[in-house]
Amino acid sequence: MLTDPKAAIRDQALELGFDAVGFAAPQLAEGARADLAEYLARGYHGDMGWLAKNAARRGDPAALWPEARSVVVLGLDYGPAEDPLKLLSAPERGAISVYARGRDYHDALQTRLKALGRWMAEAFGCQVKVFVDTAPVMEKPLAQAAGLGWQGKHTNLLARGHGSWLFLGEVFTTLELTPDAPERDHCGTCRRCLDACPTDAFPAPYRLDARRCISYLTIEHKGHIAREFRAAMGNRIYGCDDCLAVCPWNKFAKRATEPALLPRAELSAPRLADLARLDDAAFRRLFSGTAIKRTGRDRFVRNVLIALGNGGDPKQVPTVEALLDDASPLVRAMAVWALARLAEAPSFARARDRRLPNEDDPAVRGEWEFGAG
Repeated sequence: MLTDPKAAIRDQALELGFDAVGFAAPQLAEGARADLAEYLARGYHGDMGWLAKNAARRGDPAALWPEARSVVVLGLDYGPAEDPLKLLSAPERGAISVYARGRDYHDALQTRLKALGRWMAEAFGCQVKVFVDTAPVMEKPLAQAAGLGWQGKHTNLLARGHGSWLFLGEVFTTLELTPDAPERDHCGTCRRCLDACPTDAFPAPYRLDARRCISYLTIEHKGHIAREFRAAMGNRIYGCDDCLAVCPWNKFAKRATEPALLPRAELSAPRLADLARLDDAAFRRLFSGTAIKRTGRDRFVRNVLIALGNGGDPKQVPTVEALLDDASPLVRAMAVWALARLAEAPSFARARDRRLPNEDDPAVRGEWEFGAG
């Protein structure tokens, strides 16, 4: 038996490639549970019904596994090599959130977590269970309790040695381990993240209304995106890094070194026109093994069409027109919206007159009527 389990676990985790390690009890501060209850009560979770469904278990880590006595919280750097906001000035390209440009991070973390868990079970004769965003675990409060970082005013985890860019995973164990000291808040008076939000999704510091968040709208939201948010989306087609990227703590961030997390060339600055042409099979091929695949082709192309409309390039009219008869109402509606922004009025009117009489989806009809002025 190793005489210092925490030191041994920390060393083994770092050897496996983790960049941050901390230890916490399987419980949350009362404030974390209260924040979750308020978040749900205000409806800030939008379409994410799974948050409300598992609220009781989410607020009590011990409910996931009553035998757990400790939680090892692990972090893996995914810092970008350059400022991800630079791409926002290239309207013909699509901006994909940094975390989704490589392979699905769940896989990279899961492999390491399982390896660490197996090692712990063999070294200490304990039982373990591993989690990486695969169960109702409030990872960020646990990470703060374990001393890895703190939840910034944008509600994401910040770490003094890693900035905004740290993936999290956990190993729950029956092993009794002394918790580390929790990290305190180091945001001070800074509010850069709040001021950077394109859609004013923060009703107050440390409070996020997901229904206004571009990450939520482009990834989680299954329906039509409200008109009030479309222009603000710019060319962001999957996620949004604005509030993360502007944080001053990123001066200490480390670039990703895990090969699976490095950006794929075709996802770093993809041409919007190419993405708009994807059918379901091509979408699945392109995004195989990535987090983007779960969003599905229709929602993704919906986002791409909004970006094309925001780009203002009339040369993209043929690309948009090709989607006016798409099988998906989500795609057709945003094709109409984009066409209204790119085409000259007579051309839009001709397209409307050909298709509106046969359109049976209310949202698509509404876009034709709205586009007509």
